[in-house]
Amino acid sequence: TTRRRDARRARGERAGARARTKMLIDKFTVESATVRTIEDGATGIEYVESEHAYASTRVERRTSTSVEGKECFALVPETKNFTIRTRTSVPKVGIMLVGWGGNNGSTLTAGMLANKHDVTWNTKDGVRKPNYYGSLTQSGTCRVGHLEGEEVYVPFKSLMPLANPNDVIVDGWDINEANLADAMERAKVLDFDLQRQLRPRMEGMKPRASVFDPKFVASNQLSRANNVIGGSKTEQMAQIRADIRDFKEKNGIDSVVVLWTANTERYSETREGVHDTEENLRNAIKAGEEEISPSTLFALACIDEHTPFINGSPQNTFVPGVVQAAVRLNSIIGGDDFKTGQTKMKSVLVDYLIGAGLKPTSIVSYNHLGNNDGLNLSAPQTFRSKEISKANVVSDMVASNPLLYDEGEEPDHTVVIKYVPNVGDSKRAMDEYTSAIFMNGENTIVMHNTCEDSLLAAPLILDLCLVAELLTRVEVKCEGEQFHSIHPIAVLLSYWSKAPLVPNGMPIVNALAKQRAMLENFFRAAVGLAPENNML
Repeated sequence: TTRRRDARRARGERAGARARTKMLIDKFTVESATVRTIEDGATGIEYVESEHAYASTRVERRTSTSVEGKECFALVPETKNFTIRTRTSVPKVGIMLVGWGGNNGSTLTAGMLANKHDVTWNTKDGVRKPNYYGSLTQSGTCRVGHLEGEEVYVPFKSLMPLANPNDVIVDGWDINEANLADAMERAKVLDFDLQRQLRPRMEGMKPRASVFDPKFVASNQLSRANNVIGGSKTEQMAQIRADIRDFKEKNGIDSVVVLWTANTERYSETREGVHDTEENLRNAIKAGEEEISPSTLFALACIDEHTPFINGSPQNTFVPGVVQAAVRLNSIIGGDDFKTGQTKMKSVLVDYLIGAGLKPTSIVSYNHLGNNDGLNLSAPQTFRSKEISKANVVSDMVASNPLLYDEGEEPDHTVVIKYVPNVGDSKRAMDEYTSAIFMNGENTIVMHNTCEDSLLAAPLILDLCLVAELLTRVEVKCEGEQFHSIHPIAVLLSYWSKAPLVPNGMPIVNALAKQRAMLENFFRAAVGLAPENNML
């Protein structure tokens, strides 16, 4: 009996292994009359064009009213046809990080080098291998269909022609002059044996001087600032632009993405005549206006270089004048603030609770961490920036269910961040979600999350940069139009952002599942696959 049971188990394991093997495929073609590969006769550049019928529903008011006196509406299904064209040749890509010598920058650089050179290292638990866990593009999959009763998945990165992170070159700026090896050691994030092996590869990496304005960060950051760009704001912008061109020229880079992972700044006090238009902003920079933050200077310099710029911190970098410049010059901007741990879980859990007809009445979030980010956030003015981006993450989910919430009603929502040096980069996040349930009952969910903060942020930085670069190679057109770039405010980066930047008039979506569906369905449409609707 035991032998028969063991034989059945072995057969089941072999069958399961076969099923797992065929469920993930990375070599495939889309065979459809709506997809074609074309080559530009003048340039020789190859494109994939996909015709897509976008189905949506238009809501219209009707003049009549119901018996109860309520307004009547009509729901009108409609379809809009458009074509997506993607340049398939992947350029040589570079990433430039503002705050390169911080925990995020040094951790990402070390991780990319470890993956590129297949560096293994010893720990007390055995030998470890590098990976890109936490990266949607590198470690995520998409369902594409079924085969012989099994669902079939493909790597997310195989849908669109993304750059290979092992081929990407990293550079950047930092207000501290420490080389990347010393910065990695200072961060205390990675295992010692890995640091030891990577040190020779990182000692020669030295950050470029950066823009520093002590009025926008905590006073405790002054001691780190020994590598700064001097001169006027106009001269600082000119130096940033020169650095981007220098990086491209010295490394033969075709396409650069710049990302802010430096200190959280306090909110700029936006003023009429200073920040409200592109013209006013540029004039204010020339005049040396003090209330223009370093991150805003970086953003505008990148726009002038037609280089995508992503804001990974919560401050209001994208003042109206910056947004106007990005739209006018058709240069990609995206952000704000990385959605890594606590807020990512919140954008899942609150969406689930409200979607299930439960009513969150109180959300209390507490954090403590001991890295330089925590030190900078210990100042009230910089913490306020973080508090704003964290607090607004549930607004769209609350608004989605007026059956639960009266107009103007929201859950009590409190966010606390404390600096505790002892925990270093190992951030602690504690959350309490209280909801009203059936017949005035109450349900409380308590969650505790511990993780190296930079190990969550680094793969997000990689994804943001790879997708932003890809978007520079994507064009769209509706019927009767010529091909044009997608909107420069990169909504498709929302999945990785606490406070997504969207064009005026577009709703902000924070729910993580909806954000991922938007990104995945765009990728699917671009290669000729139908959106994932999960009907069957």
